[in-house]
Amino acid sequence: MSENRSVSGLTDDEAKEFHVFYVQGLVGFASIAVVAHILVWAWRPWFS
Repeated sequence: MSENRSVSGLTDDEAKEFHVFYVQGLVGFASIAVVAHILVWAWRPWFS
């Protein structure tokens, strides 16, 4: 029997697992960007 697959070719469980990793990566990237902006602002404040 073939499993139900979406347009992406992933099953529901695979898509949910991919989504978890994608969100973790997005949160990690955003966190690094926020820290970098805070450090740059502490070094050379803008709008002051």
